[in-house]
Amino acid sequence: MDYQVTPGTQTLSLSTEAIYIRGLHKHYGHLAAVRGIDLTVHSGEMFGLIGPDGAGKTTTFHILGGVMEPTGGEVLVFGRPARDARSMTGYLTQQFSLYLDLSLNENLRYVAGLRQVPDDLFWKRRNKLLHLMNLEEFASRQAGQLSGGMKQKLALCCVLISQPQVLLLDEPTTGVDPVSRREFWDVLAQLSAEGMTIVVATPYLDEAERCHSVALMYEGQIQKIGTPANLRASLALHRLEVCTSNLQLAEQVLSHTAQANIVDVQTFGDRLDVLVKDVALGRKQVDKLLQKKQLLDYSIELTSPTLENVFVTHLRQQGLAAEFLPFPSSKATSKQWIETSITQGAPIAIYAKNLNRFFGNFQAVKDVNLEVRYGEIFGLLGANGSGKTTTIKMLCGLLKASGGVISLGGETSNLRSTDLRRRIGYMSQKFTLYDDLTILQNLEFYCGVYGVPHKLHREKIDWVISTCGLEGQENKLTGKLPGGWKQRVAFGASVMHEPDILFLDEPTSGVDPLARRQFWKLINDFARNGTAILVTTHYLEEAEQCNRMSFMVAGETVVSGSPSSIKTSQPGQLIEVIVNQNQATAQLLKQHLEPWRISIFADSLHVVLDDWEKELPQLRKLIESTNFTIYRIRPIRFSLEDAFIGIVQRTQN
Repeated sequence: MDYQVTPGTQTLSLSTEAIYIRGLHKHYGHLAAVRGIDLTVHSGEMFGLIGPDGAGKTTTFHILGGVMEPTGGEVLVFGRPARDARSMTGYLTQQFSLYLDLSLNENLRYVAGLRQVPDDLFWKRRNKLLHLMNLEEFASRQAGQLSGGMKQKLALCCVLISQPQVLLLDEPTTGVDPVSRREFWDVLAQLSAEGMTIVVATPYLDEAERCHSVALMYEGQIQKIGTPANLRASLALHRLEVCTSNLQLAEQVLSHTAQANIVDVQTFGDRLDVLVKDVALGRKQVDKLLQKKQLLDYSIELTSPTLENVFVTHLRQQGLAAEFLPFPSSKATSKQWIETSITQGAPIAIYAKNLNRFFGNFQAVKDVNLEVRYGEIFGLLGANGSGKTTTIKMLCGLLKASGGVISLGGETSNLRSTDLRRRIGYMSQKFTLYDDLTILQNLEFYCGVYGVPHKLHREKIDWVISTCGLEGQENKLTGKLPGGWKQRVAFGASVMHEPDILFLDEPTSGVDPLARRQFWKLINDFARNGTAILVTTHYLEEAEQCNRMSFMVAGETVVSGSPSSIKTSQPGQLIEVIVNQNQATAQLLKQHLEPWRISIFADSLHVVLDDWEKELPQLRKLIESTNFTIYRIRPIRFSLEDAFIGIVQRTQN
């Protein structure tokens, strides 16, 4: 394999079974981690494995990688038992083992030595891999000095240096910013097009959209499997986006009125997603219910269901979705406050004007302005190194600003006062829990730190344990929890004292779709009870949950607004292109357009055109001139990720 795409090569061949699994079981004592799964992955296929922590994904990967024997069943890799096929398999674990004090070259050289790669092949592959990952200029830099996205790409290079035929990736992009994440997936698409078989476990369902096939794994079993398009079609439901100035009242009306046709209602920052069985009837029902409550300033738009809709609905139908447990609030929140919308002028909780921060001669934050009101969810978004975390640390008094004005909860002079700190909740990017303490000990510690009245300790702690699904495991060491569960406990610890202001730095990193929905339902409840919430996230699909947001690039704010306003304000048009030669077409288009404008989504391409009415005929002509067949080409709406990447790239260029 020479990591080059040859035009005319089929994107996906299903002629060869690369991975064959039948009746796979794995027990740890009395615990059944995997319970009889059947799976077939074909050569050159990109296969996504989706599921919550504890579903059995990592155990399945261990068995496929040949590092663990199954309890029962058959697992073959290209017709050989998985343990005997280890030389053909590359495995990138959740905690990839880079040596941070070694350079990129030294990391690659070390792994090549372990895998017995000849010296001449090493340099040939090393050069091509670093070029493929855009890492050539960093070859001498220590791995510890790389950004999160660059570390992930280096880890992938280390796996690929032995040129495996099967690539296993266990949540490879957790904590990686959107730009690096898209680059990472474009590389995977290229490798898949060249014939490499790739199996990816991911908690991010927008990533699953890029796979040829997807399986939902839950409690050790495969619940649902198919292509993304087939899975969405199997839902047999339609999604209506409802926008109105009073989302809370609209959600209450649509959620609590018995309507067999309305299956699900989910709140986002500036809209509701309503799943209905019948579109025409659904529109009429929404119209009638909202007008009955005199909500007249609304709009209804039909959109396609998402994979999250598919999986959440399926798990609910199977009775597998956990019950939502509202927070046991001890504060008396007035009905008047709950019904007061942000637009009616809630007080400002977090304020910054011309905020700056220098580290020596390096300016990490440049004249940032920001306002977050009580009852509002504000998103601070940006790539790794854009200044988000530095900004949050200054706003909550953990880091002294080099310049500018900050007001936090009305306090401007002493942001570190004890009284103010008891009104603030903070969940950091690096878990705020002590790994060598039990879950219960951590929660008791935070009750004490935040001054929760002793009589309320048990109630608050029990709520966290139940919300996290950890009943009976309170005395387990926190360090032994999977990352997603740690995040849930850390979130619970940060809100037990019912803060007026809440800072959440990537709270759902590595959290599965069901738990993520629980997170955001809780976050919305806190906001509706008056808490001001500032959140950062790399998962832009969930950033839609924010009322307003700012994008940061190189320490500066480049755009602010609601999710809808940011998407609709994008220049140009996003085009979906479906062709018979996906990867080759992408490579062709990147020779004529800026590479960031083209992205691969399984069997389709997304292309950003500035003057699309003029450029679209030229695009069609270019593709057809190479004898590629166009099956469909049409304009589609920008996602928030598309908008973010466009804004970042235009700013940097």
